[in-house]
Amino acid sequence: MKNQQIEEKVLKGRKIGGLIVFLYILLFIGSIASIIYTGMNAVDDNPQPLPLFLACITFIMFGWIMMLGLRVLKPNEALVLTLFGKYVGTLKGDGFFYVNPFCTSFNPAANTRLGQSGDVVPAKRSIVTGQAEAAGVSATDTSKKISLKVMTLSNSKQKVNDVLGNPVEVAVAVMWKVSDTAKAVFNVDNFKEYLSLQCDSAVRNVVKIYPYDVTDNVDTTGDGEADDGSLRGSTEVVARRIKEEIQSKVSDAGLEIVDARITYLAYAPEIAAAMLQRQQAAAVVDARKLIVDGAVGMVEMALERLSEKNTVELDEERKAAMVSNLLVVLCGNKDAQPIVNSGSLY
Repeated sequence: MKNQQIEEKVLKGRKIGGLIVFLYILLFIGSIASIIYTGMNAVDDNPQPLPLFLACITFIMFGWIMMLGLRVLKPNEALVLTLFGKYVGTLKGDGFFYVNPFCTSFNPAANTRLGQSGDVVPAKRSIVTGQAEAAGVSATDTSKKISLKVMTLSNSKQKVNDVLGNPVEVAVAVMWKVSDTAKAVFNVDNFKEYLSLQCDSAVRNVVKIYPYDVTDNVDTTGDGEADDGSLRGSTEVVARRIKEEIQSKVSDAGLEIVDARITYLAYAPEIAAAMLQRQQAAAVVDARKLIVDGAVGMVEMALERLSEKNTVELDEERKAAMVSNLLVVLCGNKDAQPIVNSGSLY
């Protein structure tokens, strides 16, 4: 059996909260004046003012119920309203609203704190000790309003194995917002926890496709051909795939993923030292290769210049000795010590 899909219905023309407050004050003052007037002019044989007197007393006792329908919203806030368990509609936009006094606000994620923007509760400072104390969140302090602003969810870093099985630690920051309040409230039990779990799942599903560094014979795009994609070198591509993965999972929850960014990426501590040595060795090999290529070019240039200008005639054995000496000088780690040959070349 499929879940019932509820479409968002925005309530319009309800910004009459100021008018309701004004009418209530007028009726309250009029009721008090009427009670005083009928009490001063009551006559035993004239029961006419009695119904008016009872009506005024009833309004003073129960008229405050109409004030329960007042709602105040700031910009980029929404309020989902239900009446006896039935979805009535959603208030959006800033203003002073008035709705059915028996409508209740519904937001199952109101008490959820994920440490993200908008969920951080400021610390209270103790009057006695002067030290900061964590503020508790109670049902009376928690607002049922739903923020429509762009929120930033930064889950804690998690350990994931890349495509080669190497454990890496990844942390992702996800920018998101509520696009459909009815779906967010009614389609999932708690849309904040649902988003957090889907973020963790998407990170694992995407990271395991890529190697940490560029590796031969690894297909990261799914086209059957090896490519040069990696977590370290293709950060933008990986972040975009994580965003698309999360969006595909949270669309039914009325959430929109604005952006996703990798905020932390490193090898796990147990292999970090070994991988660092591997990177250092690869860097040394690349540097040596570059030095050798340059040295060979310089030796070739030296021999060509000597031959062109006929500076000295060298046989093959002397050329080999010269090449050997030049390569030692150019490729050595230490400065060469000059040796002066005062004898004959042969």
